[in-house]
Amino acid sequence: MKNEEAAEVLSIDGREVRVTHPDKLYFSRQTKVSKLDLVRYYLSVAPGALAGIKDRPIVLKRFVNGADAEAFYQKRAPEERPPWLRTVTLSFPSGRAAEELVVDDAAGLAWIVNLGCIELHPHPVRSADLEHPDELRVDLDPGPGVDWADVRTVALEVRVFLEEMDLRGWPKTSGSRGMHVNVRIEPRWTFGEVRRAAVALSRAVERRVPALASSKWWKEERHGVFLDYNQNAKDRTTCSAYSVRPLPDARVSTPLHWQEVHDCEPSDFTILMVPKRFAEIGDPHAGMNAVPGSLEKLLELATKDEAEGLGDAPWPPHFRKMEGEAPRVAPSRAKSAAKKAGAKSPRTKMPLLVIANSPNKDAALAGLERWKSKYTEAASLLAVDDVLVDSMRGRSSTWTRIRVNLRHVPEALRPPQETPDPDDDPTREWRATWASKNKTPASEKAPRASKNVPSASNDDT
Repeated sequence: MKNEEAAEVLSIDGREVRVTHPDKLYFSRQTKVSKLDLVRYYLSVAPGALAGIKDRPIVLKRFVNGADAEAFYQKRAPEERPPWLRTVTLSFPSGRAAEELVVDDAAGLAWIVNLGCIELHPHPVRSADLEHPDELRVDLDPGPGVDWADVRTVALEVRVFLEEMDLRGWPKTSGSRGMHVNVRIEPRWTFGEVRRAAVALSRAVERRVPALASSKWWKEERHGVFLDYNQNAKDRTTCSAYSVRPLPDARVSTPLHWQEVHDCEPSDFTILMVPKRFAEIGDPHAGMNAVPGSLEKLLELATKDEAEGLGDAPWPPHFRKMEGEAPRVAPSRAKSAAKKAGAKSPRTKMPLLVIANSPNKDAALAGLERWKSKYTEAASLLAVDDVLVDSMRGRSSTWTRIRVNLRHVPEALRPPQETPDPDDDPTREWRATWASKNKTPASEKAPRASKNVPSASNDDT
């Protein structure tokens, strides 16, 4: 029923959850979805959605003004919350800690959706053991212009490889352009070991289908479908099963049977379609917890790779420099790092230009179009994957950086680096403050381990 404050009070398994502003549109462009519609969607698939988040600390990614507006990340549990919602204290690579929510039932699920959580972002650990993941996450992130058929092909190759490693993968659409394959594992390896296994997996799949798959961290070196091993680093999250994604058609990250992967399409699964599918076939991932596997074979492969000269792959920028990690320098900025490391020749510096910086993705894309209109000849020579749209994560929200790679443009036709348009980098003030304290130009240096350092995010996959 609705009360005098225009709220809807739902009774869920004996608990009351108040949905404020129930008629507020959270999706308004292609599919019309109100906040109350979103809550009811999650309740309709609650057993499946809870299977992905139950007993796990969860980051609240809040779209308080709907899917078209900017979201922000909230790690710390709200101070005002129902007494039946529990929390755990999670530590981060920065050395800080936060008390995060744990959602165990449908009432808790409805409560966080009322906060504007369109997506669900759980950590890959259980509340009783926060240092040993029970899930390895394979995130297939297609680059610009990559066909969905290629994503499916790489996913099927991942399945075969996992079976050779005595592991079982559970596929789902990401709800955007990519696909996820989750692997339930025994919780006896650290985050570092799980990530090391993921690096070995990514490199192995790249070797098997080199024309389609890439394990390269730097975007200017990638092609095809990137296997994002860093989603297994501590403090990284991906959207879980049955999460609604902030796209105009309200797509859903949907669990699949492997036989469905061959001919599925991301647009097949939306907030309007998935509840009927769930009612008819149930949850394809219902048996995941019954078959935890071992990482021993993957870690043996990692040891073999390392013995053959493949060192650690780059970590996210906000992590401290790791032992065995190659210089954390993007090819577009590489100068003499290879010479300092004793290599015979330096790494090739990619000819990249920064075109736009903005908290508003549409504004950044409009800046790209202005640049293309100004430099029509150079723009006509760009390949699809020469335009790099980076989702950068700041302290509590994301912003967009757009770059172009001029590798296909003859030097005589290459435009110069100009002031980006727009040039609204939300981290600039913080970097300037930090640099002044350390007497270092803000454009040259920033601390690696600070929680405030922006990093590339793959949340759009």
